[in-house]
Amino acid sequence: MDIRKVKKLIEMLEESAIDEIEIHEDKDSVRVSRNQHPPAQVAGTAPARELQAAAQHSAPAVEPAPAPEPAEAEEPEDNIIRSPMVGIFYEAQAPGKPSFVELGQTVAKGDVLCIIEAMKIMNQVESEKAGVVSRIMAVNGEPVEYGQPLFIIRDA
Repeated sequence: MDIRKVKKLIEMLEESAIDEIEIHEDKDSVRVSRNQHPPAQVAGTAPARELQAAAQHSAPAVEPAPAPEPAEAEEPEDNIIRSPMVGIFYEAQAPGKPSFVELGQTVAKGDVLCIIEAMKIMNQVESEKAGVVSRIMAVNGEPVEYGQPLFIIRDA
């Protein structure tokens, strides 16, 4: 397993509220954990084992996720576009490029709303419904969790 992938896993773990992640790739596997569990069995290179041990002992404490804001709690579930994965939220194709969507913009079902980068793969998030973007709830370049609300799309 490529050591850069393991380092990226550790970075993603440190930037998120996830306690543990395990990846299997061919015959190799790696588990990165914040908790003080006994060391996991890692098949692969010695540096991967060292990185795993370092991640277990040096990762910062996880802060509890903030309670949902009242506006989100009052929204019908079908108006909320949630993150389909853990990764980094990007509002544009590249730095300096225009955002995929702006507040107040009308979108159609299937329009690209943002990109979430996970393991160096850029994943487009498409609108699940037509409507008007009434709220953008993620911050460009910041980590997002699986199921985290990203956008509120209200009927036009």
